[in-house]
Amino acid sequence: MVKGRNHGLLIAGGGVSASLAALAMARLRPEVPVLLVPEAEGLGGSRTLLLFDEGLSDEERDLVAPLIVESWDSVYTAFPGKSRKLKLACHAITPERIEAALREALRPEQIRVEDKIVAVRDSSLLLQGGETILGHGALDARFWSHQTTLELGWRRSFGWFCRFGAPHRVDRPVIVDATLSEGKLCGFFSLTPFGDRELLVERVDYSPSPEVDTVAAGAAIADYVAARGWKGGAAEREESASVPVALGGDFGGYWRIGGARVAKLGARGGFFHPGTGSPLPDAIRTALLLTRQRDFGGAALHDLFEAEAAALWKKREFYRGFNRLLLRDGRGCAPLAALYEMDSALIGRFEADQLGLFDRRKLTAAAG
Repeated sequence: MVKGRNHGLLIAGGGVSASLAALAMARLRPEVPVLLVPEAEGLGGSRTLLLFDEGLSDEERDLVAPLIVESWDSVYTAFPGKSRKLKLACHAITPERIEAALREALRPEQIRVEDKIVAVRDSSLLLQGGETILGHGALDARFWSHQTTLELGWRRSFGWFCRFGAPHRVDRPVIVDATLSEGKLCGFFSLTPFGDRELLVERVDYSPSPEVDTVAAGAAIADYVAARGWKGGAAEREESASVPVALGGDFGGYWRIGGARVAKLGARGGFFHPGTGSPLPDAIRTALLLTRQRDFGGAALHDLFEAEAAALWKKREFYRGFNRLLLRDGRGCAPLAALYEMDSALIGRFEADQLGLFDRRKLTAAAG
């Protein structure tokens, strides 16, 4: 038997899901000992995320309020021959803001950076070199496990943070600009403004492969910036991500990978937005679900989050069908164009994962 200090609740990982779980516990359950064990320096993920306000509860807004860098009351979409302004409030959340909030909420000894976690068990972490960190219960919130029983597509993005010499005149996010996109698969640009001269320009596409061709994506962004007539917009920094979008598969088998009785969050637990792959909405909800827990033992945490993940998988069957349309050769962005031609309220429910039966039938008729 391994003996040593019990660190309470162990959270493996440093991305969005792990960070928000630790942050929520520090704020709402400070009496519970927590140890966050990321595998690398830097917390809060690796890219800027948009969060739609539609469907958020007051408790969820309170959790994310300190993480918000910018907010807007509406967004734009643009497809060939049709542009729209949608009354959908949204917020930009950055890894830097998440990390700052987390380091303010946790004591330094509650964050332990390790090069490699070899295994997550129900109440301990095994580190490279043989050391075991003991706890009352453990959560595996590390990023993607490449072993999978799921059928997946990928939403790939590559972005430049640009600072222009003159105002760019983008006053709110452009969540989809497909006016200059070509090809058989769905691909588009998105824009997130930070002030009147800074702009995050992203190339996004849906693909059966997770690999991001940063060279090709960078060239596409350069062409896009030139076509828009923006000058002096050399990239100050870059962001790149490839997140899963589910198409089908054996979800029960997926949950058993990496430990049959280990609780999981984030992508490892199947907690990601069913349409965009974003980890943020589910990370907010699972973090608050964690704070309402009374038993932080490994078995109780496993049962809690396995049941939650299974319920979401069942609920999100419609999104998996919609994702298959986005990955189908020859359709391009037609399914997205059909979605963003709907009324703002339906689009808001799509983003909030709150589509009703009539919504699903209406969108199926338009996109199918």
